Amino acid sequence: MIDINESVVIQIVNFILLIWVLNAVLFKPVRAIMNKRKEKVNGLEKNINDFLLSAKEKQDTFSSGLKAARDKGLKEKEALIQKASAEEEEIIKKINQKAQSDLLKIREKIVQEADDVRNSLRKEIDSFAGLIARKLLGRSV
Repeated sequence: MIDINESVVIQIVNFILLIWVLNAVLFKPVRAIMNKRKEKVNGLEKNINDFLLSAKEKQDTFSSGLKAARDKGLKEKEALIQKASAEEEEIIKKINQKAQSDLLKIREKIVQEADDVRNSLRKEIDSFAGLIARKLLGRSV
């Protein structure tokens, strides 16, 4: 049989004292360290989330800026192509006009030279006719 005597009271007091000492010496510091660690981890997670959000915003800003720059570049390219096409057409038109005027000048020059040759040959037609007749007849005419 179990006797309840003063040793039970001493054991209960000893147990309560042991729990109080362990709580003061071991459990409270460990809980405090764990709470600090948890706060630090939470703070780091918050920082990571903030950085991820910031990185996503920067990526979106970069992407939209890049798209805007590409659109602007494409518009400028189209404008330059149109300007170049207009300049090309104008240059071709000038070249065609110059070619037409040069062609007219050359035609006029050919006509003038043909007239000059014709006139010079008309002046010498009698002498040529005499030479041909002499060669055909074998005597002077």
